[in-house]
Amino acid sequence: MTNTKKGFKVPRIPGDLIIYPMVIGVILNSFIPQFLNMGGFLTAIKGGTAALVGIFLFFLGASLDIKSTPQAVKRGGIVIITKVLASVGLGLLVAFVFKDNFLGLSSLAIIGGVSVANNALYSGITAEYGTDAEKGAVGITILSVGPIVTMIALSSAGLASISIWSIIGCILPLALGVILGAAFPYLKEILSVCYPGCIIVVGFALGANMSFAQLFQGGVQGILLGIISSVIIGAITIIVDKATGGSGVAGAAISSNAASGVANPAALAAVDPAYAAIAPIATSQIAASVILTAFLAPLITGWVHKRNLKKQANTNAMGRKVAA
Repeated sequence: MTNTKKGFKVPRIPGDLIIYPMVIGVILNSFIPQFLNMGGFLTAIKGGTAALVGIFLFFLGASLDIKSTPQAVKRGGIVIITKVLASVGLGLLVAFVFKDNFLGLSSLAIIGGVSVANNALYSGITAEYGTDAEKGAVGITILSVGPIVTMIALSSAGLASISIWSIIGCILPLALGVILGAAFPYLKEILSVCYPGCIIVVGFALGANMSFAQLFQGGVQGILLGIISSVIIGAITIIVDKATGGSGVAGAAISSNAASGVANPAALAAVDPAYAAIAPIATSQIAASVILTAFLAPLITGWVHKRNLKKQANTNAMGRKVAA
């Protein structure tokens, strides 16, 4: 007799590789923190967030493929530079004008979350709506991953006390991974497979240092952060994309936030203890934003694509009338 009974399956959600393990860590730390503090390797994982993020960057660097056509390089460079500059500008505005608290959002959450795009989502969106150049642009947009942008922005503005050597030390794991991946194809293949698993462990370690109170605190502000990222910053990237000869599709597709951005606050707190208090809150806000922007970015890109098709149809119709 065949057993047709189906087991329970956990539903997939955007960013689930890091979000589900993070939630498990939050549950354990909220209700049985002594379990995480029993000692041994488990406690070492909880206290080793900085080392885990470094390993994560190394594996990520090895997985990158930065070869692309000139048009893809141009389009990717334009949209990701625009996104980074807009997020940094907004973050610094919040820091200096609103005393680092805009409706509960800090410069750490804004820069750490908005500056990094979900490149897997970007690839999926442009595969449906984009040109070859827009599809290949992911080879450039993926270079914004990691906490480096956040560190440089906050340190340069005098908001964080981070030495140049700490910043270099944060860049080196990513750079080393890129070099090894490019020089040794077999290492690139092996290390690329390690990348998703490392995300899971990083997510658990982050959650193990958070509580439900902090997670819920990030809810409403996380939704606001997602709207800012996809609607406000997204509008800027779309406008610049079109102004520089693009269709606006790449500018819209880059309006999401990456799950890897969830690790940025912890990475910054590791090199500047002054951020240790707000890092968990910023982490939960970015996590909520990751989920929301994963739904908003495809909708906005679809809207831009339909407008382009409608405009092209109207242009063709006018051309036929003139010819007649």
